[in-house]
Amino acid sequence: MTKITIIGSEKSGKTTLAGKLGKKSNVTDITMYDYAKNDRILTTIDATGYPASVKALVTALNLSDIALLCIPPTGLDPLSAECIIALDLMNYKHGIVVLTKSDTSYAIAQEELQAKLKKITAGTALENWDYISVSTTSFEGMEELKELIFTVGDRVAEELKELDSLRPRIYIDQSFNVTGIGCVVLGVTTQGTINAKDKMIAYPTKKELEIRSIQMHDVDVKSAPAGSRVGLALKGIQSKDIDRGFVVSQEETVATDFIMKCTLSPLAKEFNLGDMLHLYVGLQSAPVKVVEITEGEKKVEKASPGKEYTLKLSGSKEVAYSKEDRFVFANLDEKQRFIAFGYEQ
Repeated sequence: MTKITIIGSEKSGKTTLAGKLGKKSNVTDITMYDYAKNDRILTTIDATGYPASVKALVTALNLSDIALLCIPPTGLDPLSAECIIALDLMNYKHGIVVLTKSDTSYAIAQEELQAKLKKITAGTALENWDYISVSTTSFEGMEELKELIFTVGDRVAEELKELDSLRPRIYIDQSFNVTGIGCVVLGVTTQGTINAKDKMIAYPTKKELEIRSIQMHDVDVKSAPAGSRVGLALKGIQSKDIDRGFVVSQEETVATDFIMKCTLSPLAKEFNLGDMLHLYVGLQSAPVKVVEITEGEKKVEKASPGKEYTLKLSGSKEVAYSKEDRFVFANLDEKQRFIAFGYEQ
């Protein structure tokens, strides 16, 4: 299966494009669309809660393997620029830049826009992404886009096979109660292979549970490899005790305070000692206060764009993570909100 997220500004045509790629299913602050034909299965996510909430954008991207960045003929605006910064801070490997509304533009203008975008994204995670022009009105490029998505999806699938032998982790997206079954959750197996009857733990609350059964696309299966979108019936836990953002695994670190090695985006604004930031990891978010900033061996009062710092951060909300997880930070008081990425020390 292939999992994509479509992002861009509100006038980029992203929501219309998402609707052309599948049938609408779950709707929260993200909207999902499903498509299945022969052996091709596609889940498309539209971060409809963005730009009001950056959490919707991060959630959608972390539930997917491929991002489609939609740019209209008018070019970049502040929101599409913010999307590029977010993708770069997340080091988002696989993606396609979709030049939308091609029926309202000329070929030479599309070529000029593509050249401009390639110059802007040089040196970022988007540097080697594919480009394609489409129209949801004339349907120009739509079949080619689907083929390109599945081509990239095949490359992703090969990479995911390398994660099958790792310890299993599942990002939980939704939880609810089903009469006669009990607690059911939806989510994505980010690494490892899960099996029915596996005993695991829900973090950050550390509640033990057992996977009663597994479904993929409404079909019962006995196991699910890395990259699978799954529905799990759980034993030993109630739906009120597990929610979006939880990580189901066998071992996670849980903390409210952090020491982070962080790199600021060159396009971010500086922040100061005592400022409040928001951290994002997996599907979780938490407000944290900057209590110490160290540059090299020296304690400083502020952090400047493009530089590396060690930050001591203090919060009150428990966050579950693993040592290899990449954190992204935002300052919600700024127009361009994404500011840094980091790893726990």
